[in-house]
Amino acid sequence: MARIRLHVDHPLSPSERVALSREQAHYLFGVMRLDVGADVLLFNGQHGEWHARVIAATKKGGVLECVEQTKPLQMPPDVWLVFAPIKKDRTSFIVEKAAELGAAKIVPMQTEYTQSANRIRQDKLQAHALEAAEQCGGTYVPEVAELQKFAKLLDNWDPARRILFCDEAMVGQALDLPTDTGPWAIFIGPEGGFSDKERDRLRGLGHAHAISLGPRILRADTAAVAALTLWQQALGDWT
Repeated sequence: MARIRLHVDHPLSPSERVALSREQAHYLFGVMRLDVGADVLLFNGQHGEWHARVIAATKKGGVLECVEQTKPLQMPPDVWLVFAPIKKDRTSFIVEKAAELGAAKIVPMQTEYTQSANRIRQDKLQAHALEAAEQCGGTYVPEVAELQKFAKLLDNWDPARRILFCDEAMVGQALDLPTDTGPWAIFIGPEGGFSDKERDRLRGLGHAHAISLGPRILRADTAAVAALTLWQQALGDWT
């Protein structure tokens, strides 16, 4: 049985041949020590997961041939994670866990108290989301958007997408999860939380729903995982 999963930017179908990049070939044949005849699982975010076999292997490239589909495309629920970046490793953690937990899109957001915005690299975060999808068995890779400023993000917001606002000022209050289905976005603030101005603006939106995340104030990375888990259990594909 194939144990290695690889995301490829190539159509997948019976007998389709997939040429590997130099980096992919190095990983499969240099790091994982695979050779001709080895089995690999492929996905591209469009055609599900496919069992493929190595038919050519070199140090600089290689070719895989699709054998059969092993899993159909499984789209996540329509929920975005909108979060304020924090320290580098913890921001990467948030992106990885959001991909594993089934976020459809991940949006870094610059708030008044965000301190790590200048260290955000969208391409690196996208790579973390892709690696997480490879490892967790997902067939879809969420888009990681470019960093957006809080005010501009809300200025252009479609009210049809409701906002689940995780408000640290409500610590200790009873959990009040929404029951409305449809598109959602979960907003997680930075270290230090949202400013009073930002909190007032979110609370003034008719399509925003504020919740507490329990009796203790959570770190931003913990809050992102907790909020996505709660949403998935109540409204997502864990029900």
